Amino acid sequence: MLQTSARLLRLLSLLETRRDWTGADLAERLGVTTRTVRTDVGKLRELGYPVEAAPGVQGGYRLGAGAHLPPLLLDDDEAVAVAVGLRTATGVAGIAETSVRALAKLEQVLPSRLRHRVQALQAATVSVPGDGPAVGADVLTAISAAIRASERLRFGYTSHLREPSRRDVEPHRLVSWGRRWYLVAWDTARDDWHTFRVDRMTPKVPNGPRFAPRDPPEGDVVQFVQRSAGAATWRFHARVRLHAPADHVRARLPIAVEVVPEGPDRCVAEVGSDDAAMLGLHLGLLEVDFDVLDAPELAAELAKTGERFLRAANAGSRPAPG
Repeated sequence: MLQTSARLLRLLSLLETRRDWTGADLAERLGVTTRTVRTDVGKLRELGYPVEAAPGVQGGYRLGAGAHLPPLLLDDDEAVAVAVGLRTATGVAGIAETSVRALAKLEQVLPSRLRHRVQALQAATVSVPGDGPAVGADVLTAISAAIRASERLRFGYTSHLREPSRRDVEPHRLVSWGRRWYLVAWDTARDDWHTFRVDRMTPKVPNGPRFAPRDPPEGDVVQFVQRSAGAATWRFHARVRLHAPADHVRARLPIAVEVVPEGPDRCVAEVGSDDAAMLGLHLGLLEVDFDVLDAPELAAELAKTGERFLRAANAGSRPAPG
């Protein structure tokens, strides 16, 4: 049997990994009686950990929210993952400053062996700077908490047409795409899946009742966001025939709303972007031949870009002025 101090740490670690535990489950994991579990829970409460009791025949426990943040227990891999996540978040609009502060606190107490792992990863990677709509950390955490607890989320929302509304949804997943955050949720009023821009959301408290999680839309929330958010928010759309397999295009073209195979080595894609020039750039990065089917603006931009590239390629063969 574990000594009392080690058992308390183990109990705390278990409470942090899952929302709800029965007393019997905890007792089995710790190799003690349910009475000992109740005693240990009382000791954790004395130390400031807000362990809540749930009514029932077997009884249950969960780690709740307290007036202050008690220490958290992280194993080596979890500590490295948190540090890497914070480094990544320093480039996310709206939470960069908060992430830097949290990262500084974490790195100060990381053991040397873990600090070296984090620094090695930092030295081996670079990020591309860019701007994005500001998303408050409080909004992200409020949504994440509702997803974790399977509680309905209420919020005010402003559409891309600047129309305000109030929503009541069953939140499923947060998706980070480029510099934007999206929430995939079941819209209870419309009885269907929907994608919401997080920077346009204002969560309301308290959350609604708990719900039974549904299967993800279309089996893949990432593709669902790419299709639904792209179709709704991009200002420019086009259809192009690409001389490449459909799977190759889906994997490398994030601006594709829909990709329909036309054989093993060809497909037609509905694509979108904020403007024709940006769309042409994305298509060029695929490094495959393609035909513009129904977008004269895109064809004109490609012609201008091609002429510019030809001038640049031939610049070295022309005599210098004078």
